[in-house]
Amino acid sequence: GGVISGENPVDFSTKDPLRLWVIQLVLVVVTTQILSLLLRFMRQPRVISEVIAGVILGPSILGRIPNFSNTIFPPESLPYLTLTANIGLVLFLFLVGLETDTRVIRRNAKYSVFVAAGGMILPFSMGVGVASLVYKKFVDHDEVTFGNFLLFVGVAFAITAFPVLCRILTELKLLETTVGIVVLSAGVGNDIVAWVLLALAVSLVNASSNLTALWVLLATTAFTIFILVPIRYGFLWLARRTGSLEDGQPSTFLMTVILLLVFCSAFCTDVLGVHPIFGGFLAGLVIPQESGFAIALTEKLEDLVSLLFLPLYFTLSGLKTDLGLLNNGTTWGYTILITIVAFIGKFIGASVPSKWLGFNWREAGAIGILMSCKGLVELIVLNIGLQAGILSPRVFAMFVIEALTLTFITTPLTLLVYPPKYRTFHSTAKHKPDEESRRNIETSRGIAVPGETDLVDFKRRIAVVLHRLEHISPLMTITQLLGVTKLSNGSPSISKEMRDVDSPSTSKSPPKSGSQETLSIGPTLDALRLMDLSDRTSAVMYGSVTSELLRRDPLVAALRTFARIHGIPMTTASLAVIPYEDFPSKISERATESGADLVLLSWNTTLHPVAEALPPTKTGETPTYNPFEGMFGKSTGGVQVRAPTERSAAVIYAQFVRKVFSLSAVDVALYIESDSMEVEQHKEEEEKPDVVVSGQKIFMPFFGGPDDRLALNLIVQICANSGGLIEATVVKITKTEPDVSLTTTKDNNEAVNTLTVQSATGFPETIYGPENTHMRMESETADNLLWNGLAKRSADMAPLSPDVRRALGHITFIESSTPTPLAFCIDQITQVSKDEKDVGVTRGGDIAAI
Repeated sequence: GGVISGENPVDFSTKDPLRLWVIQLVLVVVTTQILSLLLRFMRQPRVISEVIAGVILGPSILGRIPNFSNTIFPPESLPYLTLTANIGLVLFLFLVGLETDTRVIRRNAKYSVFVAAGGMILPFSMGVGVASLVYKKFVDHDEVTFGNFLLFVGVAFAITAFPVLCRILTELKLLETTVGIVVLSAGVGNDIVAWVLLALAVSLVNASSNLTALWVLLATTAFTIFILVPIRYGFLWLARRTGSLEDGQPSTFLMTVILLLVFCSAFCTDVLGVHPIFGGFLAGLVIPQESGFAIALTEKLEDLVSLLFLPLYFTLSGLKTDLGLLNNGTTWGYTILITIVAFIGKFIGASVPSKWLGFNWREAGAIGILMSCKGLVELIVLNIGLQAGILSPRVFAMFVIEALTLTFITTPLTLLVYPPKYRTFHSTAKHKPDEESRRNIETSRGIAVPGETDLVDFKRRIAVVLHRLEHISPLMTITQLLGVTKLSNGSPSISKEMRDVDSPSTSKSPPKSGSQETLSIGPTLDALRLMDLSDRTSAVMYGSVTSELLRRDPLVAALRTFARIHGIPMTTASLAVIPYEDFPSKISERATESGADLVLLSWNTTLHPVAEALPPTKTGETPTYNPFEGMFGKSTGGVQVRAPTERSAAVIYAQFVRKVFSLSAVDVALYIESDSMEVEQHKEEEEKPDVVVSGQKIFMPFFGGPDDRLALNLIVQICANSGGLIEATVVKITKTEPDVSLTTTKDNNEAVNTLTVQSATGFPETIYGPENTHMRMESETADNLLWNGLAKRSADMAPLSPDVRRALGHITFIESSTPTPLAFCIDQITQVSKDEKDVGVTRGGDIAAI
C-alpha cells in the first residue's frame, strides 16, 4: 500500500531496498552538487566536494544528530550501498585505464621517466620512515605486520591522482604548456607503477602465508599477460571486424562485449585474491586508443560514473571517517607530520629532476607541486587498506586529512609559483604548414604591376573559425564569394574580357604585350578548429590527441573538400581544445601567428536567432525587423519577438563575437546568414511567375570609418571574383540635422528614434584610436580618398589593378544625405527588392546588406 497505507518510506526492508537507496542517493548527490558549486569559486576539483560530502553525512558531523545514521544509513542497508559503490568504482578504474595512454609516455620519455621515478622513489622512502613512527604509536602489532603496513603507507605517499591532476591542469589552463605535458606523461607512468605496487600489497595482505602470496602474485601476473596480449589483440580484431574502430564509435554489440569484459576481468582479479578494481583497470588498458575509440567510449560512461557512482563511494568512505578520533595533540601532530612529509617527498622528488633536465625553478616547482596532488586515488588506496584491516579508523582519518589537504593546496600553490606570465607553451602545439600549404601561400601573393595603385587592399590570407557544424554553411557561402575565377583548364587567371573592364570615368587601356599583371586567384584559408574543453574526462583526452583529431575531424574535412572543389587554396588547419571563454584569445593568437589579413566569423540565424520586432510606425503596418539590435542584445523598448534560446545562445555568442573584435590585432568580419528572405522569396514566387536571375545583390551603406572602409574593400574583392554574378550598390550616407519645420506625428518620432539610436550595451564592437580631432580628420581623409578613388575616378588618377577595374563594373555608387540613416537604409533595401519584383526578376541568391 505504500505511504497511503501509512508505511514509512525511510524504513528499510530487504524485500524492497530501493526506497531507502533512492533517498540515500538523492541526499548524497544533492550535497555533493551544492558543495561543488561553492568550491568551484575556489577553483577546487570536484573530488574535494565528494569527500567533504561524505564526511558531513558521516559520524563526524550529521552522524552526531540522534538517530540520523540509524535512519538514513542503517547498518543493514550499507551492503546494498556498498555493492552499488563498488560497481561504480570498477567502472571508474576502467575509465582510468582508458585515460592511460602509453603513447604519451613514449612521446615524452626523456622527461617523464626521470620525473616519475623521482616522484615515486623519494616519497616511498620517506613514507617508510613515517610508517615506522605511526606503526609504533597507533597500530596493533598483533593484528597488522609491519611489512604490510609499510607497503601500504609507501604506496599512499608515492601515488599521484592522475584523474584529478588532469582536471586541475584543465582548470589552470596548463594542458598546452611544457609543464602540463611533462606532468601528464609522468603522472601516467607514476600511476601504472603505483597500481602494480598496490596489487602486490593487497595480494600479500589477503594471503595466509608467504607461499600463498607468491602464488597469488604469479597468477595475477599470468592473468595480466593474458588480458593484455591475446585478449587485447582479439578485441582489436573484433573492433575492426565490426567497423567500430574505423567509425570511432562502439556499436551496441561491442558495448555489450566491453561491459562483459570489464566485470569478468574484475571477477577474475577478485577471485585471485586481488581487489576487483584491478580487473577494471586492466580492462581499460585493453581498449585501443586509435581513431578516438577510447574517447567515444569514455563519453558514454563518464557522466553516470562521476555524477552517480563515485559520490556514493566517497559517502561510504565518509561514513568510515570519524574525525572525532583525532581528539588529542599527539594525533594532530602526527597528522601534520604525515602531510608535510608527503608533500616534501613529492615536491623534491619531482622538482629536482625537472631542474636537472633544464627547467627553470618556477617550472620545476610547479611540476613538484602538481605531482603532490593525491585526490581520490589515494582515498581508494586508503579505503582498501581500511577494508583489509591494515589501517585502523584513527590512522585512516589521519591519512584522509593529509589527502584532502594536499589536493586542496595544489591549485593555489601552482598559481603562486607558476602564474600565466611565466608559462611556456609546448613547441609542438604550433602547427607548421605542409608542402601543399606552402604552395598555397605562395600562389596567393600575386604579381605586382608597376604603376598600378593599391587603393584597395585585397585580403589574401583569411583565418576561418570552425566550432559547430551549423557554422560551416555561412563560411562556405562567404568563402565562395571571395573565391577563385578559373579558366577552363582549372588554373586561376583573368579573362581578357574581365581585364578590359574599368570604371565609367576611366578610359580603357589594354595592357602592353608581355607585361605582368596581378593574378586574380582569391585568398588562402587558414582554418582554426576549436573544441570546448569541459571538466569531463573525455575533454581532457581530446586535448592529448589533437593531431589525430585534426586528421579525422568532419568540420575540417568538409571545409577542405569544399575549398578543393572550388579551387580555393587552404593551409594546414590547426585544432585547439580549450575552454569556451578562451576562444577569442586563441583566435587572435592564431591569426597573428599565421599572418592572416582577416578573421572570418560566421553567424547562423537558425542556430542563433537575432530577429527583434520594432513597434509599427503606423496602425496596421507590419513591424520592422532590426536584426542588428537583436544580435547585440539591446532592448529598444518595443515589442520584442525572441526565440526561447536567444538569451541563452545568441546573446552568449554575441559576447564571444565582441571579444574577438576587441582582442584581435587583425581585421575581423562577421557574416550573418539568414533564411528569412528566402522564405519571403518563395512566397512571392508562388504568387507571381518571375524570371529567375542567378547571382546576388549586395547593398552597403557607407558612413565612413575603418569598419566601413574594410567592408567596401571586401565588396570590391567579392565583385572582382564573382564573374559578373554579383552586383553591389554602395550608398555614401551623410547624416544631417532633422528639419524641425516639418510636421511630424508622435508615432513617426518614436519610429525615427528607434531606428537611429546607437547601441547602448556598453561593450565596444571594435577598438579604435583615441577620439580626438586629429584621429577624426585622419579617418575622414581616408574615407574621402577611398570613395573618390573608386566612385569619382578621373583620367589623371593612377590606374587601378585589373581586379579592381573588373569589380567596379558591377558596383553602383550613390551619395545621399538624410537625418535618419538607418531608416533610409531599410527603405533603400526595400526599394531595391521592389524594383526587381516590378520588372519581373527574382534572384537565385539573396539581397545581402553589409
